[in-house]
Amino acid sequence: MEDTNGKRGLFDRLKKGLSKTRKLLLTDVDDIILGSKQIDQALFDELEEALVVADVGPVFAGELIESLREKVQRKELSAPGILRNALRETMQEILLKNESPLQIPSDGVYTIMVVGVNGSGKTTTIGKLAHNFKKEKHSVAVVAADTFRAAAVEQLELWSRRAGARLIKQAPNADPTAVVFDAMQSAKTRKSEIFIIDTAGRLHTKTNLMEELKKMKRIMGREIPGAPHEILLVLDATTGQNAIAQARMFKDEIGVTGLALTKLDGTAKGGVVVRIAKELGIPLRFIGIGEQMDDLRPFRAREFVDALFETNG
Repeated sequence: MEDTNGKRGLFDRLKKGLSKTRKLLLTDVDDIILGSKQIDQALFDELEEALVVADVGPVFAGELIESLREKVQRKELSAPGILRNALRETMQEILLKNESPLQIPSDGVYTIMVVGVNGSGKTTTIGKLAHNFKKEKHSVAVVAADTFRAAAVEQLELWSRRAGARLIKQAPNADPTAVVFDAMQSAKTRKSEIFIIDTAGRLHTKTNLMEELKKMKRIMGREIPGAPHEILLVLDATTGQNAIAQARMFKDEIGVTGLALTKLDGTAKGGVVVRIAKELGIPLRFIGIGEQMDDLRPFRAREFVDALFETNG
């Protein structure tokens, strides 16, 4: 169990990681609210615009404004200052629906196929996942199935050593499905181990990439019943709306069971978390808020919203 100081330290790191988003979202929202003497259409229009700029998405912004209007009609909102809390509560409500930490069984083989475009932080995320799982006393194998990019295998080797995980790899430019097949044969001999499979993020065309991933998925399912148990999509939060387009593509093409959103500390558009939750309905498993090994964290809706809205301290 972590002590209170440890938890506070982690929360402060999350707060720091979300500082750019907090500045963009809340400075605008607070300026609008504090500058208004009454709740009227002009206030709602300004608020909606501020939310869209913060990348929470037009769907969420529209629904939030609608729910605020209803509250005004029911006399639940009488002063502009109350709007901030209403915004916070609505955001938390949406995110709670998508809070779904990864549940790793205590025994048996568990396979995680990690997908995403190059540059999203996929390899780093795999290294940090391996580190987290090792801390929780799991056996971990990292599978280097992105054989098109030599640097990917080297990076994984480095991360595996740092995390204390074993690495399954083949010669450069090997057939990635052959690497996956080898890994699944290894899995059959293990009583309990987590297999994290890295995959290519870019081939010549989108069709090539998706066919390659589908082939890997089929091989895993054929060799280990139920595999892959998780298809984790890594998205770069700094790409904003592009992250949404990528999530739709991977979801439609191969199915995605969970998301890891990286580089939240490098963007003012962390509101994209809300947009992904609202528009895609894919469970948010992890968020990345920095470079340190411990900066990939299970996503917790209340903690995220608290860190976003807490301005003191």
